[in-house]
Amino acid sequence: MRKPYALLALPMMLLAALGTSLLTAASARAADNGSWSVFPIASAVAQRPYFYLSADPGTAVEDKVTVANKTGGPLTFRLYAADAYNTARDGGFAVRTLHERQRGVGAWARPVKSRVTVPPHRSVTVPFTLRVPEGAEPGDHVGALVALDERIDTGDGSLALGVQRAVGARVYLRVNGPAVAAIAVERVRASDHRPLVPGLGDSTTTISYTLHNTGNVTLDPRVEIRARGLFGRTLLARDLNRIPSELLPGQRVRLTEPWHGAPQLDWGDITLTAYAKDTRESASVSFFALPWLTAGVVVVFGAVGSVLGVRWFRARRDRARPSGPVPPSPPEAPTPSRPRSSPSARP
Repeated sequence: MRKPYALLALPMMLLAALGTSLLTAASARAADNGSWSVFPIASAVAQRPYFYLSADPGTAVEDKVTVANKTGGPLTFRLYAADAYNTARDGGFAVRTLHERQRGVGAWARPVKSRVTVPPHRSVTVPFTLRVPEGAEPGDHVGALVALDERIDTGDGSLALGVQRAVGARVYLRVNGPAVAAIAVERVRASDHRPLVPGLGDSTTTISYTLHNTGNVTLDPRVEIRARGLFGRTLLARDLNRIPSELLPGQRVRLTEPWHGAPQLDWGDITLTAYAKDTRESASVSFFALPWLTAGVVVVFGAVGSVLGVRWFRARRDRARPSGPVPPSPPEAPTPSRPRSSPSARP
């Protein structure tokens, strides 16, 4: 019974096996993990590194894949077709697992055998048919023919971890029709890491962005970064290296780029420009660099200044305010006069 955790490691094994074809000239002839390899049969002209196929919607293409066993014992594989995609972590080339839903090459290609046993130090060639449906979208559809060893490898048994290993030969299918190359740069963000005290330590800004293939052909993108500060000063200008060499149609990849030695006190814009197959697209984000200590001092002084300003304004307003009218005093009551005494009659 297959252990569930074994399937979790499958995409990594597929990625490693498929990615080796980019590393050396020898591995460019076959996807190889040291124990077995998977590759197209040689054409009349030369050995093919991958399957390069083209077809119209509603037609079928036939070809053959070879699985070679490099070990001293027989190996049995599950042979299936899978769709390819770019990994979210770094945009690397990977393919869907056996139990994931397939929509392109993985759904259209069918080997004549789903399981094959290869004797030691021998190879087996298996025909397959790729049927392109009538409603297939024109452009590139990328996948692989995968030879999966269904055994669970638990290593030395010291850890409760099992993996399944797989190797796949890439399939590049071009469905005939209008080919559109288009790319977009989306969700550009900048986060700063600055020292508390200006000048006492390095400052780094991490730029994150999404690279999106909005067309229907595979792209080999190039991305340029530029940063401008106050008054248009150029602070940074370079090409980025950590981008996928193949960005498949419809795929989005979230990438980051560190900017070491970023300014600790400045204000400006960071612009990313992507180029691919005569197409280009740019996106920008503003940044405001202010050390934390400086920001704290500014806030404190601003608060103190605001309080003092309010008090000064109130005091000035009170001094300038005119005094109100004094109400009139009530009239004094008249003093009663004393009656004058009449002279007394003399006898």
